Amino acid sequence: MKILISSHAFAPSIGGIETASALLAEEFSKRDHAVTIVTQTVAKNGEQFPFPIVRQPALSKLFHLISWCDVFWQNNLSLRTLWPALLLRKPVVITHQGSYCRRPSGLDFAQRIKHAVANRMTGVAISKYVAACFKNPSVIIPNPYDAPVFTNKTPTAERSADLIFVGRLVSEKGLDILLESLARLRSRGLHPQLTVVGSGPELTAMQALAHKIDINNQVRFLGAKTGAELAGILNQHKVLVVPSRYDEPFGIVALEGIACGCVVVAAGGGGLPEAIGACGITFPNGDVDALANALEKLLAAPNDLSQFTTSAAQHLARFQPATIADAYLNLFQSKLQ
Repeated sequence: MKILISSHAFAPSIGGIETASALLAEEFSKRDHAVTIVTQTVAKNGEQFPFPIVRQPALSKLFHLISWCDVFWQNNLSLRTLWPALLLRKPVVITHQGSYCRRPSGLDFAQRIKHAVANRMTGVAISKYVAACFKNPSVIIPNPYDAPVFTNKTPTAERSADLIFVGRLVSEKGLDILLESLARLRSRGLHPQLTVVGSGPELTAMQALAHKIDINNQVRFLGAKTGAELAGILNQHKVLVVPSRYDEPFGIVALEGIACGCVVVAAGGGGLPEAIGACGITFPNGDVDALANALEKLLAAPNDLSQFTTSAAQHLARFQPATIADAYLNLFQSKLQ
């Protein structure tokens, strides 16, 4: 099968869509399918992938690629690359990653067009939460995580670090909520250490906040980390905190933390609970006190962390790249019949 993948964002950019696109493209290639990715992300020197990547293709090149493929998979709807496939009447599968879940209102033409398209074409939703955003029933196929890289190599009792946050330093990811919860714990005589992994426009503001609320000696900022380096850092920590202010569509970072032996404490809105399963606990989005209470409960009883980690292998089985790739390939094949 010849599979053309549209991934608007791709490596060297870092994010869930980029991760899922790369992992599944590699899995398709392993099964001897011809794969090409089209993306708007600019290249970085030294990158190597086992499949071609066409960056910012001209319209003529895009038409050529769509003519070549048997199936056009859009990992998140891209109107820019979709219309040539409709003109050429190529089979299209669109995975809804959640960026356009919001119901359109007012003169929001782009959102209205995306919902109109999503409600008329074969769609995949990465979580039940995302599927519920559209009128047209979606096939639910969650995102995979990099299972060979993110593995548990350190028993809980041997982990020297307490809490870790992994994500872009932007308002919606809620790092400030986590920092404020540490201030609450400090007033209760608890001083857990927090490692912040990530970069973004709010770095300076978050460092200033940590200083303002007098927890800067508990927090270290490591910058962005990926792959084996990130897995090694996760293996040093007991608890991964995902304090998102908004409803996350899913949460590959939660899978990575679980795979590395962390208990996950996360905001309970959106698709995060589906990613976490029984391997962690949730709290209401934006609720500083609820997050502080959840962390206090875990920190006060470290021996109880194993109740969350024992089910990790069973939970993670459905998010293996090979399993997710099989689900997509079966769907692609159904479009060719």
